Amino acid sequence: MATAKSQKTLTEAVKEDHQEMYEYYEEYKRSKGDQDAQARWSRQLIWEVVRHAVGEEIVVYPLMEQKLGKKGLELTDQDRRDHQYAKEKLAYLEGITPGSDEYDGVLEDVMQHLRKHNDSEEQEDLPLLEPQLGTEVSKEAAQSFSRTKKFVPTRAHPWAPNKPPYETLVGFMAMPIDKLKDHFARFPTEEMKEDMKEDMKGHASQ
Repeated sequence: MATAKSQKTLTEAVKEDHQEMYEYYEEYKRSKGDQDAQARWSRQLIWEVVRHAVGEEIVVYPLMEQKLGKKGLELTDQDRRDHQYAKEKLAYLEGITPGSDEYDGVLEDVMQHLRKHNDSEEQEDLPLLEPQLGTEVSKEAAQSFSRTKKFVPTRAHPWAPNKPPYETLVGFMAMPIDKLKDHFARFPTEEMKEDMKEDMKGHASQ
């Protein structure tokens, strides 16, 4: 069990997710020509993006609306629009073959969109929110964010509500179906993930 000192703040937890998105996308691009590997990395990427987005919508954005007033509402309205765009594109990808030119183009568009969105969260949203929370509440929010991601859909459902409580209810209904699909889907093997970590260490030491 993590101690209070070692627990992540909300900002750290959100940034960690953002970084994982970028790493999975890099692995997808590096696997060009290997359709099986690209299918696995794209599934991992979408899994991460969707859980992260819904987790924010259920935990982070309500905090912003509560703590930041009118500014918080403005920011979260834009954030939800950003998420909706990504969800619609990711849902469309379900019917396309990973590694195809069309798939690559749509996924690149999604990642460019998400990078701009993520930068906005890291540079504007969270720096405004953190002082209003304080360190201990921020860590509690990070734990709630992490727990929530375990019980949300893992595939894009652009038709679903993007605000609690209805998002939470719909998520609980969609999650078992998504989990069943995930059971039969291809994800990166542990060996592939270890290779990714080793590559990252190599780049960091250069």
